Amino acid sequence: MIRVELPHHLRTLAKSGREVTVQVEGPVTQRALLDALEASYPVLRGTVRDTVTHERRALVRFFGCGQDLSHELPDAPLPEAIAAGNEPFFIVGALAGG
Repeated sequence: MIRVELPHHLRTLAKSGREVTVQVEGPVTQRALLDALEASYPVLRGTVRDTVTHERRALVRFFGCGQDLSHELPDAPLPEAIAAGNEPFFIVGALAGG
């Protein structure tokens, strides 16, 4: 099981706690993880990534194992510690302002 930490606004939508778990079949990539998250929590479709292009939304960032994973390719393998469930995959709402 893959551990995913959600920001407050997504927890509210998903009616979940801070951390959820999802099962990913095959290689653990951003795309596979987000597909599994959206399958488990359909209300999150379109919040983390665009529903048509499946690209990450501009004000959403991904972190794990002390790394910014936001700009990694969607089909690149995630770090082994995330794939093994030892470390969570963080979805973070970026702050913007002037």
